[in-house]
Amino acid sequence: MEETVREYVAETGDPTEAEHRRERSTAARSMRAIFEPRAVVVVGASRQPNTIGAALLHNLKRCGFRGPIYPINPKAVEIEGLPAYSSVGAVGAPVDLAYILVPAGQVEAAVRECADVGARAVIVITAGFGEVSEEGRKAERALRDLVLSHGMRMVGPNCMGVINAHPDVSMNGTFVPVWPRAGRIGMLSQSGALGYALLDKMQSMDLGVSTFISVGNKADVSGNDLLAYWAEDPHTDVIMLYLESFGNPRKFGRVTPEVARRKPIVAVKSGRSTAGSRAASSHSAALASPDLAVEALFEQAGVIRTDTPEQLLDVVMLLSSQPIPAGPRVGVITNAGGPGILLADACEVHGLALPEFSSETIDNLRTFLPFQAGMANPIDMIASATPEQYGRAVEVVGSDPKIDSLIIIYLPPHLHPPEEVTQALGRAAATVPAHKPVLTVFMSAKGLAPVVAEGTRGRLPCYGFPENAALALSAAERYGRWRRRPRGNILALDPSARTAIRAVVDRALDKESGGSVWLEPTDLAAILKSAGVDFAPAEETDISQAAAVAERMGYPLVLKALSEQILHKSDVGGVVLGIRSREQLLAAVETMSGRLAAAGIDLRRVLLQREIGGGIEALVGVTTDRTFGPLVVCGLGGVLVELLRDAAFRIPPVSDIDAGAMVDKLRARRLLDGYRGRPPGDREALILMIQRISALIELIPEMKELDLNPVKVLEPGSGAVVVDARLRLSSGSLSGSDQQNIRQGKHLTV
Repeated sequence: MEETVREYVAETGDPTEAEHRRERSTAARSMRAIFEPRAVVVVGASRQPNTIGAALLHNLKRCGFRGPIYPINPKAVEIEGLPAYSSVGAVGAPVDLAYILVPAGQVEAAVRECADVGARAVIVITAGFGEVSEEGRKAERALRDLVLSHGMRMVGPNCMGVINAHPDVSMNGTFVPVWPRAGRIGMLSQSGALGYALLDKMQSMDLGVSTFISVGNKADVSGNDLLAYWAEDPHTDVIMLYLESFGNPRKFGRVTPEVARRKPIVAVKSGRSTAGSRAASSHSAALASPDLAVEALFEQAGVIRTDTPEQLLDVVMLLSSQPIPAGPRVGVITNAGGPGILLADACEVHGLALPEFSSETIDNLRTFLPFQAGMANPIDMIASATPEQYGRAVEVVGSDPKIDSLIIIYLPPHLHPPEEVTQALGRAAATVPAHKPVLTVFMSAKGLAPVVAEGTRGRLPCYGFPENAALALSAAERYGRWRRRPRGNILALDPSARTAIRAVVDRALDKESGGSVWLEPTDLAAILKSAGVDFAPAEETDISQAAAVAERMGYPLVLKALSEQILHKSDVGGVVLGIRSREQLLAAVETMSGRLAAAGIDLRRVLLQREIGGGIEALVGVTTDRTFGPLVVCGLGGVLVELLRDAAFRIPPVSDIDAGAMVDKLRARRLLDGYRGRPPGDREALILMIQRISALIELIPEMKELDLNPVKVLEPGSGAVVVDARLRLSSGSLSGSDQQNIRQGKHLTV
């Protein structure tokens, strides 16, 4: 193992990345016992019809598993024509993989017996564990500890099983009747029922599968392990995920980008509801919702997210048969105007463009299309279009250099046999440059007609409505953009900054005996200064000394109330701007004291801060998600931040590329360009601040909320300055190992 790490270090020059690569390689190898076993046992095989034990064994035999199959049933001599054994130990031959189908109370003993004979993996089909009770969760943890202690891997419990459709393996280790054709799609489903439904639908769409796995409760084998396997699997080109939860989202975020740069990952993640979200105490936290972390993770990692299983299959159908589009420009051919308009609308909504064709293309089309045909994009060949005209139009439009993709719409007008049209399209699609995807839309009550292109394209993706095709192509185009973009650089603070920042944090937490605390303004200012974040000069003082402090600082100043009873100062009149003299300051203190007293707040201390004129108000901060941990947030700042909810989120570490994408995602980004004659903002300074806050999270894992609002983004070249800030710390959620790592200056455990 140490030699492997040294090899990776020599290749990458980065010990941390080398360790990550070694982890991925180890995980991929461990999955081979699950997907590529040489021999399997079925513990709980049954002769009783309509039982899971009978169905799974039947599927293994029916679909032609290439290795020996050993049914385990102490009450049977033979099942499905195979000799039955009383126990796993009685088999007397090497076994790689065991399917466990006995009742929940017998599972641990069965797994232990498999471990004793040297099995490398188990798939626990049996339910009744962590999904039902605390007792079940304890039993599930015991199973996980058992398999890991023996160097085994475990799928499940409470799962549907595993499929490897490649002819060299031909293993249907599930209890459902679907047996998909061999193909290039690797598929994970956290729900067995939905997995069955998707497999059934894929069979009707003629989508081939390399491997399928139902992970169930994910007590051991998770999506991260499977991504590592599929990344190296030569039989998988596209990865398809249905997810309900993340076990280790940070590891997912680390593994996935490396896989997605080689193979598309398309996912549906259920659980978008905001029900149960906690009350938030800062602007940054109030902007978050349960699904924003998932969205941020997928955007960073290059995962193509779809909203529904239908969209999932639409995108997979495209990516499994067509190249990734090089750009957003789409050429459209149709024999009906209405569907062409619908497609054009859908393309525009989803970020695709329908450019004008070249004059050469138009001239060529006019030589064989009727004069009534529409020559704009979409090309409307009208209902009388013949198979030959369809074929020639595909050749001409497909070769136009102004388009990156081609969509063909066909409504059968019963003037020509549809089969002749599909054959013509198949021949013509082979002439379209290989780097351009070709999609078809067949709008017919008789269903979708297969279009098989000659050459390497094979079957073209076919959709029932224009909007489906546009959405699938748009998803593929966004993925292509992500894959072409630079990887970006992660900013790290220097050791001296780490020492200074940890000293402030440790001192503050020691005062609170490890509890939760909002940092004092002076301490927060010291942290931001050490991190390289500009903070408008400020000084905290008793109200009796405010005038003297102001004279020392110089005007103009901003007066801010300090009180643990105040959450948002502007809500209670706790901020006064534009103070330019001693008289104005004293009047402001008196007015503020009276206003707060009426609200039951005794004002004793204030913050005087140098006023920063001009600039565009932004927000940069951190909030903590229960599952994903800290999230970096950037948005429109000031008092309207929660009303407009114009914000973008990312999971740290945030590269310069991701920070730029956060800014570009904001509706208010146009302000940075100089909106309606107003001065533009220093976009690069805002991006750098986002990176510095991301780097702070590495140094302060106790950070629960950080609110820099407003951040004044000044004119280009002038930087960005924090005007107001709040930071909440809590060490209570850190594990003992994490606390030890912090003290030793190491990275946290992942």
